[in-house]
Amino acid sequence: MLLAAVEYARPTSLADALAALGRSENARALAGGQTLINVMKARAAQPDLLVDLADVAELRGISESSGSLEIGAMTTYSQLMDSSDVFGTRPVLSRVAGEIADVQVRNRGTIGGNVCLSDPTNHFPPLMVSMNASFTIVGPSGERTVNAGEFFQGVYITAVEPGELLTKITIPPAQGDGFAAVTIGKDGTCIVNAAATRNGETRFAIGCVGAVPVTSLDDIDPPSDVHGSAEYRRHLAKILVDRAIAEAGG
Repeated sequence: MLLAAVEYARPTSLADALAALGRSENARALAGGQTLINVMKARAAQPDLLVDLADVAELRGISESSGSLEIGAMTTYSQLMDSSDVFGTRPVLSRVAGEIADVQVRNRGTIGGNVCLSDPTNHFPPLMVSMNASFTIVGPSGERTVNAGEFFQGVYITAVEPGELLTKITIPPAQGDGFAAVTIGKDGTCIVNAAATRNGETRFAIGCVGAVPVTSLDDIDPPSDVHGSAEYRRHLAKILVDRAIAEAGG
C-alpha cells in the first residue's frame, strides 16, 4: 500500500528539527523509518508531518573517553559495526548491531530509532539497561538526562515527550558485556533476549518477556504467542541470562 499524503521536512540542524516538530502536535521524527513507514503504509498511524533527521549532523557520531562512549542518536547500525571506538570498548554493541535484520536495514536503521521505538522484541533496550546507559533528551524546555531504567516506559512508550528528540546515548565504562538471544530465523525478531554487564557487580536485563526490559527473573510474566508459550519464554530467559552473564565474565 502506498503512503498517504504527508508534509515532509528535512532539517539540517537540531534547532531546525525541534522547530519543525513544534509546528504540529501530530509531527513525528523519522530516524530510519523501518517501522514508522510500514505502520503508515498500513494506515495504523498517520502523522501530519514527518521530520527526517538524516541531515542533522549534531545527532551523529561516536566518541570515546576513558572507556565511556557517547553515541549520537542517528548513528546507524552499520556505523556501530565499523567504529573502532565501539569495538575497542564495548564490542558487544558492534556484534549485536550486525545481527539485526539485513544490510539495507543496518545502513538505514539507527540506535536512536531502535530505542525510541521501545519494541519489546528489539535488541538494544536490554543492552542499554544492563549497561546503565543514560539518554540525553532535548526539547522546547531545554535538555535533560534520563537513565535507561526510566527511559523505557511501555510498549512503544519512552521518556521522550512530543516535541522532544533523543540526541545522544552515554554508556559508562565497564569490565565486560554479554548478549544472548533466540530469534525467529537467523536475522529475525527475538523470541527472548538477555544482556549482562559486569562492572564490579553484574547487571542483567531481559527482553521480550514484558513491556520493558526486566531486571529480575522472579518478575517475568511473558506472553504466549505463535512463536512460544509463556512457559517456554521463562525457560529461555533463565538460559539466556546465564549465557549473557558468562560472556560478560560474571
